[in-house]
Amino acid sequence: MEEKNMTALVSCFARAYHYKNNTCRIFCDSVAEKILREEEYQAIAFQMTNGIQFFCPGFVGTKEEALRRIVDHQLSPSVLGRSAFCEKALAKDVKEGCKQYLIFAAGYDTFAYRNEEDSLKVFEIDRKEMIADKQKRLNERCIDDSGVEFISCDFTQENWYNAVIHSNYRQDQISFSSLLGISYYLTKEEFRNMIKAIANMVCEGSRIAFDYPTEEEGKESKVNRELASAAKESMKDKYTKNEIEEILASQGFAVVEDLGDKEMTAQYFADYNAQTSDKMKAPVGVHYCLAVKKKGIDSPFRG
Repeated sequence: MEEKNMTALVSCFARAYHYKNNTCRIFCDSVAEKILREEEYQAIAFQMTNGIQFFCPGFVGTKEEALRRIVDHQLSPSVLGRSAFCEKALAKDVKEGCKQYLIFAAGYDTFAYRNEEDSLKVFEIDRKEMIADKQKRLNERCIDDSGVEFISCDFTQENWYNAVIHSNYRQDQISFSSLLGISYYLTKEEFRNMIKAIANMVCEGSRIAFDYPTEEEGKESKVNRELASAAKESMKDKYTKNEIEEILASQGFAVVEDLGDKEMTAQYFADYNAQTSDKMKAPVGVHYCLAVKKKGIDSPFRG
């Protein structure tokens, strides 16, 4: 497994494991396991199990119990929570007429291959190498990707947004954008510039959903930061709620919802926790934000 894809692979593994090993699910991803090759699934499971003393010092139990403990208490909470948060908001917007879904840093996201709404056009935006790898995996498993338009770009490069503007994306139609897992790996200036670029390419009424790290860092967040660093994908910044609100407001966005760990656990983990004695909760130190572009903001990218 290439280091540059490790974070995306582990996130995909977490979604696949949760779907495979539970009947009551926080987030239902029936395609993630197909994206992962069997040897990758087993390799990640092996690596995680062997690291049980790193994740849970003093743990005593079987290999299966060790893997379950790591997945449920370290890997899954943030991944499942943000996916559930985003797709719930997306579903509401689609019912209200949204026709375009932009997935920034799409990685191994599988929404497009579970989507049953023909009227919704999906754009997956990521690095050229990441897209090529994903398309190869889809082809290997005979998964239809005809409902997706892939757009290659690097968010750290200037004018990356031109790739989106010159695609079949329509700037005059309301869109929904997912920015899950992105804010961690950009500096505050880079994240601000990304929000600015998106604000300039979407019309009023369009929404964005993203998660972001806060100063209040819990155990799970610290371990995830260490894992990312080991995979040479260092997390760069943290934010206060006020900072996020200021960044969004400066680009014409208004916060619709901003949930911390307690609110996320209550809203998205309650049904699952009611079915098991081993409770799962959203990680401390991560917030989940939904924002809408307000009226009266002109886009310089439009003719």
